[in-house]
Amino acid sequence: MPAEPFGRSDAELAALTPALAPGYFAGRVAMVSGAGSGIGRATAHWFARLGAKVVLCGRSAEKLASAQDALVRLYGAEVLVHPLSIRDPDAVAALFEAAWSQFGGVDILVNSAGGQFPQAAIDFSPKGWLAVIDTNLNGSWYMMQAAARKWRDAGLPGAIVNVVTAVGRGMPGLAHTCAARAGVIYASKTVAVEWAPLGIRVNCVAPGVIETAGMNVYPEEVRREFAATNPMKRFGQVEDVADAICFLAGACAGFVTGEVLTVDGGNQMWGDQWAIPKPDYFKVG
Repeated sequence: MPAEPFGRSDAELAALTPALAPGYFAGRVAMVSGAGSGIGRATAHWFARLGAKVVLCGRSAEKLASAQDALVRLYGAEVLVHPLSIRDPDAVAALFEAAWSQFGGVDILVNSAGGQFPQAAIDFSPKGWLAVIDTNLNGSWYMMQAAARKWRDAGLPGAIVNVVTAVGRGMPGLAHTCAARAGVIYASKTVAVEWAPLGIRVNCVAPGVIETAGMNVYPEEVRREFAATNPMKRFGQVEDVADAICFLAGACAGFVTGEVLTVDGGNQMWGDQWAIPKPDYFKVG
């Protein structure tokens, strides 16, 4: 594993081939949160390459502008950039108004924004706990609800894909994000039923260890161990997740809702994933 796993560059992404056919999303509008980096940026590349108009949102105006430049330069995509904090429901409502004004609607919402920091749960401060819950759970919910309300009021169908994480076995060192992501998963399963009469599908993609710049928040000792936590014994790449997101967002998953597609190299069946150094108590051999 490289010392600094920055993931794919724009040029590297452009040299890869999405799993779906060219033009698959032609005439569609995809909104991607957290689009300035990592999985969100790769997903924006995939939608643009597959013919969609793309709405890029996130906290960093500079990162979003860089992503916009790449999508326009590489693919000639139509792109709207809208910086915001998804923690602010009024700002989220304004985002959807801007997207409707620019493109006449949004067909697909991908919630990829989020963040966390590794720490033993017993040491969380109230501020740290709330920061992760507010972004990863509340922010995702504000985006989901705002999209659903726009589709309901316009009498249009829609598709939501929430990027979560593989929480089925827990993840020591990340109790806050496990709590938040589990909330998103089960909110998604619930509204997948409630919103089915509206023609709205809601699914989740749960990545395992993916090689992005986000890996740099973890101690080096932990990063060295991560690749051994799945039976494939390697890191996933952002395009692995982008392909899964595009599958769930598109017509080929038109009869799929309320599901979680796990992209973790088999970690949930086999691995022991600690986001903080493992105490000697748990070490064997």
